[in-house]
Amino acid sequence: MDIIKSIEHEQMKNKIPELKVGNTVKVHVRVKEGNRERIQVFEGTIIKVQGGGVNQTFTVRRISYGVGVEKTFLVHSPAVEKVEVVRVGKARRAKLFYLREKLGKSAKTKEKVGAKIETKEVVLKEEMTDNSAEVPEESVVETEKPVVEENTNTEKEETTK
Repeated sequence: MDIIKSIEHEQMKNKIPELKVGNTVKVHVRVKEGNRERIQVFEGTIIKVQGGGVNQTFTVRRISYGVGVEKTFLVHSPAVEKVEVVRVGKARRAKLFYLREKLGKSAKTKEKVGAKIETKEVVLKEEMTDNSAEVPEESVVETEKPVVEENTNTEKEETTK
């Protein structure tokens, strides 16, 4: 049993994104076509997260040309380049299968009020250095994207002249 866990631990990524059901995400996937390799972006809503460890998966759903498309991705797969959160959704269920019957605006989840788009990553394992003796099991790393706001107040400028 110890051997299996050590092999699985080698295959796991160091940092994985914090995936929550209801969030709208962009998944960057490596696609191999012949002898070329490129990155394809799949944007949609996370409807399910399941499993744990190496076998953890998440399913993303989107509507493409009027047809619902769902893709299931392995979190620790080398084909998944990165996952970035576009919109933070509010979900009160673990699985959003009811979105399969919905179309258009009703197929969207409500957006969390005042939620910042943060790319939280869960650190599963850190690279060993000679100075560090202990390795934390799990810790959360947060990075925020700067929000750019445009000020279109031309009325104040005209009245001050």
